Amino acid sequence: MYKHILVPLAFEGKGDGLPSLEVARALAAPEARVTLLHVMEEAPAYAISYLPPDYFDTIREGVIKEMADLAEGLPNCTVEVVSGHAASAILDYAEDNGADCIIIASHRPGLQDWFLGSTASRVVRHAKCGVHVLR
Repeated sequence: MYKHILVPLAFEGKGDGLPSLEVARALAAPEARVTLLHVMEEAPAYAISYLPPDYFDTIREGVIKEMADLAEGLPNCTVEVVSGHAASAILDYAEDNGADCIIIASHRPGLQDWFLGSTASRVVRHAKCGVHVLR
């Protein structure tokens, strides 16, 4: 049983966080903390001038609301939104906050993953704690 489970969530794809939350619930110790984490990647400098001034604030608020709705059924669950590169931010957050397990969803790897690597594979390779990958 784990004491602090980190569940990174991405809202860009088709997946939802419910399977990850069910696994977190199953693996959590009775008094475990669960943190739902979303990483907002920074927009390229050339694109920022084309976006409305409150674009990132609006996105952040929407993500926080969505994660808060998911967190309702989990006791001792918190929601965090950070900025940066997805894999690095997840790994840094896990280490800085004492997570002993990361539950991360992964897509089926394709040819692009042989060259670039997916976020999940980078987290698996570099995490200093247990990682559960869901497909």
